[in-house]
Amino acid sequence: MDNKSDPRTRDWPLMSSPFPTIAISLSYAYFVKVLGPKLMENRKPFELRKVLIVYNFAQVLFSAWLFYESCIGGWLNGYNIRCEPVDYSDSPSALRVARGCWWYYISKFTEFFDTFFFVMRKRYDQVSTLHVIHHGIMPCSVWWGVKFTPGGHSSFFGFLNTFVHIIMYTYYMLAAMGPKVQKYLWWKKYLTVLQMIQFVLVMVHSFQLFFRNDCNYPIGFAYFIGAHAAMFYFLFSDFYKQAYLKREQKKEKIAANGKLSNGYANGAIKSNGELPKEINGNLKVEDNKFDDYYKSTLASQVHSATAGATTTRQRVFATANN
Repeated sequence: MDNKSDPRTRDWPLMSSPFPTIAISLSYAYFVKVLGPKLMENRKPFELRKVLIVYNFAQVLFSAWLFYESCIGGWLNGYNIRCEPVDYSDSPSALRVARGCWWYYISKFTEFFDTFFFVMRKRYDQVSTLHVIHHGIMPCSVWWGVKFTPGGHSSFFGFLNTFVHIIMYTYYMLAAMGPKVQKYLWWKKYLTVLQMIQFVLVMVHSFQLFFRNDCNYPIGFAYFIGAHAAMFYFLFSDFYKQAYLKREQKKEKIAANGKLSNGYANGAIKSNGELPKEINGNLKVEDNKFDDYYKSTLASQVHSATAGATTTRQRVFATANN
């Protein structure tokens, strides 16, 4: 831990040992899965709209600053996309990159509040396995980079990730502003596509060192970063299929069944209709609500049609008697 690590970051907060970071991450998982729901069991959900707007705006600013630092520190200022060694010197530019890596590590803790807010609002369906794994594992993963390789080739992941987070938290901030803004946020699913593209780029960038490592970058970290990107790609890909592709298929099937059961082209059922979505989170699948919505719509339409026919028969019968 000491003789192989970067001496510049050795005494920085939380950098002396991996165990504090591991303890914080495990505590996070325990709280959002066990303790938090238990504490909220007999409480009403918190109304956090203003808090969410402020929090997401702060995350946008934080991500924008980290992205700027990664650009100035190297990736748009001389870094080689093919292979970039770590600068372990005490030069101002090298120290700036190392500090940027440490702050990126800290940002992984601030992202825990995404899940805390879900628990406080009793949105437990948002606290999915994908969500908890993604947030819980990142501080532990980034710690090793700051400890041993703060900068250079592996920082490409942070460069892309902070850019994606600028867009992501902007979306969450706008969504938290209410229905007047939410109706313009049709591009939610493309955030997941952007995240998957990010992981593919990281995999390609990391695994290229297996074939040619001109800068003598520690190959173990290439394995480490590439494996993480591959894992997250498949997790997010599975989520995309569940949240969007299968939901679209189910939507079309329900719409088709509605037309057959009513005997005419039902204009009230839209094949591209959108239900209100969660205002802060890109990991929500509301299939049950979706099914309930269309079942209730079909039921109300059948009832209206039956009632209308009955009324007409009554009027004809009354006229005949008169």
